[in-house]
This record gives sequence, C-alpha cells and structure tokens, in this order.
Amino acid sequence: MNDDTAPRAVQTLPVYRCDDFRVISGVAEGDALSFAEELVLDDIYGLLPEARRVRLTVTMGPDPRSLSVAAGCETGAAGNPVVLDCCLTFMGEDGATHEALVLVEVEEDAAAGIYMLPLASFAIKSGYRLVGIDRDAAATRFAEVAVVSFTRGTHITMATGEQRPIETLSVGDRVLTRDDGPQEIRWIGASTLRATGSFAPVVISKGTLHNENDLVVSPDHRIFVYQRQDKLGAGRAEVLVKVRHLINGTTVYQKDGGFVEYFQLLFDDHQIIYAEGIAAESLMVDPRTRAALPPEVMARLHSAEPTHAHRPYLDFEVREPLVSAPDAADLLRRASSH
Repeated sequence: MNDDTAPRAVQTLPVYRCDDFRVISGVAEGDALSFAEELVLDDIYGLLPEARRVRLTVTMGPDPRSLSVAAGCETGAAGNPVVLDCCLTFMGEDGATHEALVLVEVEEDAAAGIYMLPLASFAIKSGYRLVGIDRDAAATRFAEVAVVSFTRGTHITMATGEQRPIETLSVGDRVLTRDDGPQEIRWIGASTLRATGSFAPVVISKGTLHNENDLVVSPDHRIFVYQRQDKLGAGRAEVLVKVRHLINGTTVYQKDGGFVEYFQLLFDDHQIIYAEGIAAESLMVDPRTRAALPPEVMARLHSAEPTHAHRPYLDFEVREPLVSAPDAADLLRRASSH
C-alpha cells in the first residue's frame, strides 16, 4: 500500500494569524495567541474586528506533526517547518466549548509565525475563556478534520447495485467502486461530533448533482465529476472537488448546530464509491489521517507505516479559485449531464 515515489500531500488550512486573536481580559491582557508554554488558563480571548482567515498551505511529512510551508503559500516562507503545537479548548459566553489548533512556523529555531486553526466557529465581539491546553490531542484532532465521512442514512451503492444506508453495512460487504469494481469494506468507523466549524456537515441538496436524495458529508470530502464539457475550465474532463468549495448557501450549504453522526469506510486502497448516486471518495490513509485510526486497524494493513498508494485521479483535484463562483455546483451538474 505504500508508494514512496508518490508526491507528498498538500493541505490548505484556513487559519487566523496569532495577532488576530488576543487576550481581552486576564493575566496576559493584550497579548496575542501563542504556543502552549506561554498560555495562561482562564485568560479570555477575542477576535479583532479586522480579523480574517488566510490560507496556510502545508506539505505533509511522514507523520502529522512533520509539516512544512508549501511553495506559493499565502502566508509563511516556503520550506519552513510547521509544528502542530497543541489543541486548545475555549468556553464561549453561552457555555459552549470551542476547539482550535495552534500551529507554529519555525525558522532558524525561532517562531516565525503562529497560527490558529479553528475547529469550531469563533465570532467577532465575543469572549472565549481558555479552559484547556492539550499537546497530545493535537495530532488526533488534526487528523479527524481530514477523515472524510458520510452521515447516517447515506445510501451507498453495493456491488449488486442495491442501495443500502451506510449504518447497515458491515466489514466484508462488497461495495461498487469506480476503478476496481466490487471491493470489500475493511473497516467502518463511527463517531458522533458537535456539528460546528470544521465538523459541521455540508449538504448537497437533492438533484443538485443528479443525486436522488440529499447527500450530507464532512466538509473536506471530495467528489468525483466527469465533465462531458469542461465548463469549469479545468483543462480536463475528470475533476475532484472538495464539497466545502461548492457551498453557495442554497443548493449546497453547511449545516451548523447540534450533533452529527459520521461514518467512515476503509478499503484496501483509496476508492471512489457511489453515495446517493454521487461519485465520492472513501477514507484515504495518509500521514495526516493515520493518527485518527485505531491501532488495531493500522495493524491489519499491510505495511509498517501503511499509507494508501497514490491514485491518478488525486491529481485531478480542482483548487478553490476554479469553483469559487456561486454557480459552480450548477456548472458541474450541467457539465456532467448527457
């Protein structure tokens, strides 16, 4: 399953610079967010009115903590190491908890930049009390964001053509895949999370991409579309698109609030399967997602450091600027029509 010649994965993270998130009340009042050793519990933080997210693009190393700034990144210097420092827990004014990850860009053994990757929604003009600092949980939470998931009730196309709700599937069941025909499920993960921020599911409404029912998946889930006409201007017929890039507030929207029950399907290789008739990816094991998988699952895979081999369609992923128009989902629907 390993492919040492495969290009390293690149991830774009929507982060805040540390200067945009400051202590508004407490011991360190006025100070910007920093790494774990410099933080004080019970300090209250707030986003500055002018705060905006920037794109921190990182290249993944052999494990979740070995990151580096990728070339062409909006912020940071290409090649600088990026350390996944800690996971922070804040309590909002309404008593709800909000998590965020702290990433530190390093240059010549000094911090060249500190960034906050929110895992929940943080509002301007609200105060957030720091109630938890966890160095050990950072890699796992970082991995969980990248673990692509389907929600309860999602109909998966089986090898027989039967449409079955994902919660009724079992290890060993054979699912229809786009590239390798019928394939057995090796593991099924299930978790219930607060549906907020990075964990709030995205809804692709019925009919938007020829789907029979709403398709509800995790925000970083990628769908595969074969364009009969290249309406996106991607320069190719086959495209892979993250669903969060298709959000338009109407036919594709993020459902924030309450809880969501997520399911993950793992195969021997990364696969494109069919969910509500839409070609969508299965869980991909890579240096980032490995930290979210149980040790016994990793032990079943056929390598000391198992990672799914690179598949050609992964090179077809469309970057956000090509699908940033509000009618991108409609363009894809028309592009894939007969």
